[in-house]
Amino acid sequence: MNEAAPRYRGAGPPSRALAGMDEGALVERVKRGDSAAYDELVRRYLRRAFAVAYRVLRQREDAEDVVQEAFAGALEHIDSFESGRPFGPWLFRIVINRALNARRSRAIRATEALSEDLPDSARSPSRDLERSEARSRLRRALESLPERQRIIVSLFELEGFPSAEIGAMLGLSDGTVRWHLHQARAALRAALGQEEEAT
Repeated sequence: MNEAAPRYRGAGPPSRALAGMDEGALVERVKRGDSAAYDELVRRYLRRAFAVAYRVLRQREDAEDVVQEAFAGALEHIDSFESGRPFGPWLFRIVINRALNARRSRAIRATEALSEDLPDSARSPSRDLERSEARSRLRRALESLPERQRIIVSLFELEGFPSAEIGAMLGLSDGTVRWHLHQARAALRAALGQEEEAT
């Protein structure tokens, strides 16, 4: 994804003292009511949380809303977070659950999808057309996957999350995530092969 994640509404200015602090210590400070420590956790995870929400919802405004709700929900339930565990997978699981609920419960606003192109000084109309067609084929192939597989492939292939972290987000074992990846890749190859034959 090429656009920066939105700023978290309510986050204060960065604190140098907190920037170098261990994540576990930050969580403990948040549990004691330190809002600056929570702002630091938000700064560390905002971009990736937005990427996760966007991969599920594919709409910037809806992803922004879900991320805001997820951070607020995480703060509200921070006392239930087990000390010593990594914060990221716990937060991303909240993001995914809220994003899936948002997709099921409300109509997604029609907005322009984020461009997946990087600016290229050596662009040509024919190359742009080829890229656009390839992206369209890939998007259609991804849409044909079951929802869970589509999310797993997007998080793994497009956002670079490791399978173990995706498993923690979705409440699945690492092996189950890898199995879904294998199945999804086979389905994508088949779908893209059929599209090429049809053209």
